[in-house]
Amino acid sequence: MKDIKLIVTDMDGTFLNSSHEVSPEFPEIYEELKKRNILFVPASGRQMLGITKYFGDIENEMAFIAENGGYMIYKNQELFADKLGPEYVAEIIQTIRNIPGATAILSGKKKAYYETDNQGFIDYISQFYTGNERVEDLTQALDDSIFKIAVYHPEGSEEHLYPFLKQFEKYNLEVVVSGQYWLDIMNKNINKGNALEQLQKVLNITPEQTMVFGDYMNDIEMLKKAHYSYAMKNAHPSVKAVASFEACSNDNFGVLKTIKGYLNAE
Repeated sequence: MKDIKLIVTDMDGTFLNSSHEVSPEFPEIYEELKKRNILFVPASGRQMLGITKYFGDIENEMAFIAENGGYMIYKNQELFADKLGPEYVAEIIQTIRNIPGATAILSGKKKAYYETDNQGFIDYISQFYTGNERVEDLTQALDDSIFKIAVYHPEGSEEHLYPFLKQFEKYNLEVVVSGQYWLDIMNKNINKGNALEQLQKVLNITPEQTMVFGDYMNDIEMLKKAHYSYAMKNAHPSVKAVASFEACSNDNFGVLKTIKGYLNAE
């Protein structure tokens, strides 16, 4: 394993443990990566603020892929920002309202928006969506660029959301199961893999110089853009089928264990 220049990791279920915590070893490992000119990049379905809050002062040195590839920054400069066309939002929201147990969030550049007044849900999503606001009606136009519609179902997204929402692929939209309880709807070709490919081009870094970690279906395209692709031990079987290697589970901080192994072998 030679000459890694770029390490990209999903956040929830991958880099963070089940309590959404960063390993206490991260600052030390990050400094070692920096010394070796290796760029560390979090890539998540979360909004940008929900990712950058974990990295404090080093945020301005890093690149971040947010919104499943819909929004990307490098050293505080915007590299890419997608915008979901408003014409389909109302129809999708109305469909979600008719799915028992489903709750929708519009994820925008400024904030995330929801219409539910369920306080338990609002508290739950606040750990992922740092800037959020309740609005009366998500089908009405908002003064914001909307990257995606995120949908939550407490009994599981694969079974309770995807069968009802995959129909919107007919509008050339991406409908992806992004977590056990989450599904995301975005513009076609918006995914972490295409965002990573753009970043590789900007930085002149090859897939052979890239290491990627993921655990869920929204990580698959990204794993395909790296020679050193790792599925977490806790990953979905379809992710393990795509990845070349396996890392320890997120609760054992498998991302950092793998990185440490690479640094020590150098």
